[in-house]
Amino acid sequence: MENDVEMNIEKERAEHIENNYKELNRLKAKNRGKNVIIVLLLATTLFGAYQYNMVMRLRQQLNNAYNKAFYELVGYIKNVEIMLMKARMTSSPQLTAATLSDVWRESFCAASNLGQLPISVGVLSNTEKFLTQVADLSKSMVKQSTNGNSIDDEQMKTLANLHSFSVNLEKNLLDMQQDLSNGNLKWENVAKEGQEEMKEASEEMPKNFTGINDEFQEMPTLIYDGPYSEHMQNRKALGLSGDKITENQAIEKLNKFMGNGVVRNISKLADNNNGIINTYNLKMELAEKEKDSVAEADVSVLGGHVIWYLYNREIGDKTIDIDKAMELSSKFLKDRNYKNMKQSYYMQNEGIATINYAYNDNNITYYPDLIKVKVALDNGEIVGFEANGFLMNHTKRNFGEPKLSETQAREKVVRGENIKSSGLAVIPTNYGSEVLCYEFTGKIEDSDFLVYINANTGAEEEVLIIINSEEGILTM
Repeated sequence: MENDVEMNIEKERAEHIENNYKELNRLKAKNRGKNVIIVLLLATTLFGAYQYNMVMRLRQQLNNAYNKAFYELVGYIKNVEIMLMKARMTSSPQLTAATLSDVWRESFCAASNLGQLPISVGVLSNTEKFLTQVADLSKSMVKQSTNGNSIDDEQMKTLANLHSFSVNLEKNLLDMQQDLSNGNLKWENVAKEGQEEMKEASEEMPKNFTGINDEFQEMPTLIYDGPYSEHMQNRKALGLSGDKITENQAIEKLNKFMGNGVVRNISKLADNNNGIINTYNLKMELAEKEKDSVAEADVSVLGGHVIWYLYNREIGDKTIDIDKAMELSSKFLKDRNYKNMKQSYYMQNEGIATINYAYNDNNITYYPDLIKVKVALDNGEIVGFEANGFLMNHTKRNFGEPKLSETQAREKVVRGENIKSSGLAVIPTNYGSEVLCYEFTGKIEDSDFLVYINANTGAEEEVLIIINSEEGILTM
């Protein structure tokens, strides 16, 4: 009996110890869970603080970059205003050229800094246009002054107008600079507005920006020899004539251009509305072709002129020479009423001769009025035609009589004793304008060259080296 009691006591004691042990383990596990949660919360807090600090640091760096771009912009505009005033006061071409070079450089830098600010597209479009055109116009006038020509009265009036706009721009930017210093203008708010409205200023956009842009709505049209001139931004195809035509009329025009029996079927692929020459893009299935029978062409909506035509096919072995190819290409143009076209240069590549033609009238060659014809040298077939240059530029010109004689112009050529031939030519500039020149062809050692002397000023407009090779005759 006594043994049973002792056994029960021992059993209860063992159970009590076991229960205590289990409770201890449970409490330890619970504490471990709490510790893990505490560690996770602490890590999350530290990571969040780190991320916040990083964001604030990046935001500060971004604000610093915006501030730097803005303050530099203000400085550049101030320099532009001063240099434009100085350009109005200079009289010698040399000093004018140096001053306008500064205007060009400072305007270019100002436009670059303006583009670094977090302002939505379109908000400062007129301001950007102003800076770009001031830089471009200055560069054009530098070239004029370098050639010894003074700024005329009309150009001086333009400089005065631009100076007036630059004064207003500087004043507005200084007001913005004050707002920036006072904390009334924050770049992060401007950037946020720019993300929400990418095309024009919203009502929340700071009035300074829209006010500045509105200042330039009355800016006069600038016409000069530069890529951002109004005449380059609003180019028109001078060689197009006639009324607008329908798709069916375009198909008829192309069928007639290709010749009777050449085309089996024509269908429209797309409408190309690029704003300068709108066209119908057409697909042709050529007759009597077992394979590679598809060609493509563009026909202008205005007047139904064939802009280009291309037939890609496998070219066989050469059976005709370049002289025959020129004869065939000349006949092709005459049959399509392209008269007075003069062969200039050509190139042979992969069995095809590409021959360039320029318009010639009264012994003046008009190089902007360019047409290219591709002739397959295996059978003489015309496999390509491109008249974009001709249709963009061909018009009646009136350059008047040259102020210089051919003899006077020849004296401007450094190696004049090597001249072999000469004549009058109109050449394009890089900016859409044209110059009447004397074209001199000569030879130095084994190299042929072309020199173009301005027929009115005597300035050397262009020098080209003629490359004669097995592939053709090209200029560089």
